[in-house]
Amino acid sequence: PGDEQPTEAGGSVEIDPLKYQSFMQNVKASQNLPLGFIGGMGGAIIGAIIWAIITIVTNYQIGFMAIGVGFLTGLGVRQFGKGSDQIFGIVGAALSLFGCLLGNLLTVAVVISQQEAIPLLDILFIMATSPGAVAELMTATFDLMDLLFYGIAIYFGYKSSFRQITKAEVANLLKEPV
Repeated sequence: PGDEQPTEAGGSVEIDPLKYQSFMQNVKASQNLPLGFIGGMGGAIIGAIIWAIITIVTNYQIGFMAIGVGFLTGLGVRQFGKGSDQIFGIVGAALSLFGCLLGNLLTVAVVISQQEAIPLLDILFIMATSPGAVAELMTATFDLMDLLFYGIAIYFGYKSSFRQITKAEVANLLKEPV
């Protein structure tokens, strides 16, 4: 019953258990967590840069950019990792949080660069070599609403990290009519 799906004619179709088992073995064999991590990291960095640019241009932090960061991160995990195991979602969620933190940090770096007339690369170098200063800056610029946006990014990063089964793949799993 759980494998039956209604058809337009009112009958039902069933998933062939042997085809399904073979399909799932192929899915598991094609998973690649290291590539998923790399793809997710790329998505998180791109999302962070876009978030920082939009924040600087608009002079307003649009928290819903977190959805974009989470989605881009999850998309990278999904496209490169091709995973269906829960670990892919966890990686997507963690990297989405990283992307949001990085976006906020890049925004702070640009603001400091503009206010102090110091080249952005110098600010980024100082931040890269002074983790204590980064922690202090992040604490000083933290807002309670950030938690909401981080949570949204984590959710979207998790949900969009898993391999999607296509309609064509589902059609290939159906039992042959007798």
